[in-house]
Amino acid sequence: MSHKVYITNKQNTVKVPSGLRILIRRSCHAVLEAEHFEGPAEISVTFVDNAEIQRLNKQYRDKDQATDVLSFPLGQDGKYDVNQETGAAMLGDIVISMERAMEQANIYGHSLQREVAFLTVHSMFHLLGYDHEAGGLEAVRMREKEEAALIQLGLPRTVSYSQVD
Repeated sequence: MSHKVYITNKQNTVKVPSGLRILIRRSCHAVLEAEHFEGPAEISVTFVDNAEIQRLNKQYRDKDQATDVLSFPLGQDGKYDVNQETGAAMLGDIVISMERAMEQANIYGHSLQREVAFLTVHSMFHLLGYDHEAGGLEAVRMREKEEAALIQLGLPRTVSYSQVD
């Protein structure tokens, strides 16, 4: 199955570590595999700074604050537009604040790579229709699926994943 992950860096605040783009692609593939996604898919991932993600968060969610990641699904109820040139389902866009990812990696005591992989996996589930905003069982299910994908990637939650004082 040929999935295409387009990655763009639109920030210069945080140096993007070598291998991060491969990890993002692996993260997207892990979620699609776990969800038994049929056919090829296309995903766009963009790195931005806190100012840009705050602007997007205000524009699209009416929340005037920086956040770590935003997901812009292009599908609804498992139906996606198809790229006529490639035949791939266009799942949507993931926007990651590299500044916030670095801050959170430091807070939780793990690597930037682990944080970006988590944010990518989290957003991929949003692109596939999962939602945790209301809490409850769906939020628990989404968290369990995220953790399973991260374990598959060799990045399980560890005891260092608690907030550092």
